[in-house]
Amino acid sequence: MIHTSQDQAVEVRQGMRGGKGEVTIRHYFKQDEIKARCRFCARLILPPGASIGPHRHETEDEIYIIERGTGILDDGSRKTKVGPGDAVLTGNGQSHSIENPGGEPLEIIAVIMTY
Repeated sequence: MIHTSQDQAVEVRQGMRGGKGEVTIRHYFKQDEIKARCRFCARLILPPGASIGPHRHETEDEIYIIERGTGILDDGSRKTKVGPGDAVLTGNGQSHSIENPGGEPLEIIAVIMTY
C-alpha cells in the first residue's frame, strides 16, 4: 500500500493533550490499515511555541523520531533538548510531553504500538 503525500489525511488539533497552540497531524496510515498492533503512524508538525501536553503510555510504546527543528522533551523527571536524528521511546507506564521553543517548525515522526 502506498499513500502519496497528497493522499494522506491531515488534521489540526488545538491544545493537543493540554498543550499550547495547534499541532498538524499528517497520517501516513490509519489504524485500520495496519494489521500489526499499531494505533498511530503519523508526522506531527508543531509550529514555534506549540506543544503536546503531558500524557502517559500505559499499554503501549510511542516512538518519536525528530526530523526537523528542535524541541524540549520532558519525560517527567528531566527535560532534554532534542533535534534532527534523535529518537525517543516512551512506554511501560511512562509519560512525556514536548514543546517547540525554536523559530522553525518541529517535525516528528510518531508511531504508537500497543502491547
